[in-house]
Amino acid sequence: MIWRLIKFVVVLSVLAAIGLIGYAYIGPFFGNDFAAPQNTVVIPLEFPLE
Repeated sequence: MIWRLIKFVVVLSVLAAIGLIGYAYIGPFFGNDFAAPQNTVVIPLEFPLE
């Protein structure tokens, strides 16, 4: 009985991983862009010279 439960959890985990990988590849075709926004960040630095 416990082995059936463990097998079910393993199979479900594998299917979830395959689904997530598939969504990551197919998602941009449906309008979901997973790329991080790219913009320039300028931070002024002041070094204390004593």
